[in-house]
Amino acid sequence: MTEQLQHARDALEAAAKSADSDDVREDIRETTDAFADYAMSDTKPDHAVLDERLNALRQARKRADGDTEAKLESAIEAAEDYRRTIDQV
Repeated sequence: MTEQLQHARDALEAAAKSADSDDVREDIRETTDAFADYAMSDTKPDHAVLDERLNALRQARKRADGDTEAKLESAIEAAEDYRRTIDQV
């Protein structure tokens, strides 16, 4: 797993722990699990897959507040940094 995705995953785990809403927490955990799958797999996510994950995180960020929102922002920034390193086909 790249440094950016590891940072995103760590921030997401912290965000899930601090989330007040079960819906937000579930959205966060789905993406955290996906990032863990990327680490275990030889297949890396492409632009479309990351865009889906980033959109889910942006939606969760809109529903979050305080510390959870800040952690989601950090995760989104790290995932966007990773996305920029992927060749678009």
